Amino acid sequence: MRLISIGCVVALLSASAAAAQQPAAAAVKTFVSAADVATLVAKAKGERKADQPVLVQRLLELAPYNVNLEYRAAVANAAVHEREAELFYVVDGSATMVTGGKLVNPSRTNPDNLSGSGIEGGQAQRVAKGDFVMVPQGTPHWFSAIEGTVVLMSLHLPK
Repeated sequence: MRLISIGCVVALLSASAAAAQQPAAAAVKTFVSAADVATLVAKAKGERKADQPVLVQRLLELAPYNVNLEYRAAVANAAVHEREAELFYVVDGSATMVTGGKLVNPSRTNPDNLSGSGIEGGQAQRVAKGDFVMVPQGTPHWFSAIEGTVVLMSLHLPK
């Protein structure tokens, strides 16, 4: 009986040691507070380089969904996401967003996305704090003018 007890203790200790050596699973982030958002905005203001039009930081993640904070201080490239829609919420600031039309100088950034220097045609819409914009899958979109800075929440919605 004593040998069985010692064997159980050794097995438990071995299992605990093996578990301790396993890499920790990445934490799933499903909550962000208003204070956290304010901290990320301040961080973006401080870390963004002068030649960097947009700085993107992860807010939340729950695969296959990722929510990002986009701090935009200048006009960046236009985009088309061929396999997902994108939802924007304007946290602060304002900009002009163009949707639809055709990408100018398109190039493939990865198997699912195209980028371009702008958009020909399309519909321009001024967006400001509190506004939501849903961009359908396959639709060119572009922030063609930034009024100072604009802070956005973006959520990619895979098909």
